[in-house]
Amino acid sequence: MIKRRLSKHQLARISQNQRRELGQDGADSADAQTSLEKCNGRIISHYGQHVDVESLITEDEGRIIRCTQRSNLPRLVTGDLVVWSDDGADRGVVLALGQRRNFFGRPSPEGQFKAMAANIDIVLVVFASSPTPHVSLIDRYLVAIEQQHLTAVLVLNKLDLLNQEELIKLDYMLSPYGEIGYPVYKVSAEDGRGMNKLEQALANQTTILVGQSGVGKSSLLNKLSSGKHANVAPLSETWDRGTHTTTTSSLYHMPEFDLIDSPGIREFGLGHIDGQQVFEGFIEFRPFAGSCKFRDCSHRQEPGCAIQAALEAGQIGVERVDSYFRIIDSLNE
Repeated sequence: MIKRRLSKHQLARISQNQRRELGQDGADSADAQTSLEKCNGRIISHYGQHVDVESLITEDEGRIIRCTQRSNLPRLVTGDLVVWSDDGADRGVVLALGQRRNFFGRPSPEGQFKAMAANIDIVLVVFASSPTPHVSLIDRYLVAIEQQHLTAVLVLNKLDLLNQEELIKLDYMLSPYGEIGYPVYKVSAEDGRGMNKLEQALANQTTILVGQSGVGKSSLLNKLSSGKHANVAPLSETWDRGTHTTTTSSLYHMPEFDLIDSPGIREFGLGHIDGQQVFEGFIEFRPFAGSCKFRDCSHRQEPGCAIQAALEAGQIGVERVDSYFRIIDSLNE
């Protein structure tokens, strides 16, 4: 359905109505606390034109209501805090969107950024020995996470399927991330290895699980919940790829934390950010920002390049520098 074009007067009226629903009418629009105090629901799943809202009303807390959203509201995502109204028939309508603390998402195939979840603390990047993990994909995730000022945690799943040679190879691939400060956990959703430490790291946080299809996000979710919350599908033996079992982001309450599952992907584009943001997304590059001889340094062959000097001094890993250039080159394709 194509949205109609609104006039400036209509847009102003819609904005005013939303501020009134959020209790911000006549107040500073930057006052997030006022809007959050008025919110009485949280989006826990999104289904096209409908959303599932978890009631935050004291006498009705935890009830799930299927709601439509008021026309001309921004696209709602899992984790959003909202103002909703019950229509008296176990259905409701979302009236207004509360101010987001943050959000995480990815570009659509058309290159437009699309939020997946809001009001989160950790992005859990999950990968496994199969489908084959790629440094480039991990680094793309990390750049996007850093760009949104979120906390990244790396998780190697399916530890039970690794032989010693494969484990050594993956340890070598992962060691640079631990050295620059990213937490790395090795777990098995099948036999439970490493799960206790991971659960401790997620305590009192809201976390979104992201990663390729088939890396075991749904199995990980089920293990963390000690029950079956998500459907699981086998890998495609022909293509060494997972099948998409999660079609929408959904929020689950665990005893000590909240988890948001997300649809698996095969590629993760960065068309929504520029070269400077990519540079800032490589956290070990930051101490050398602005130290190159030339302001427009490409960090490849220019004399006086601080990044190349740091590479030669062993302060930056060659794999990460190569990955940075692959991402930069992809932005220009």
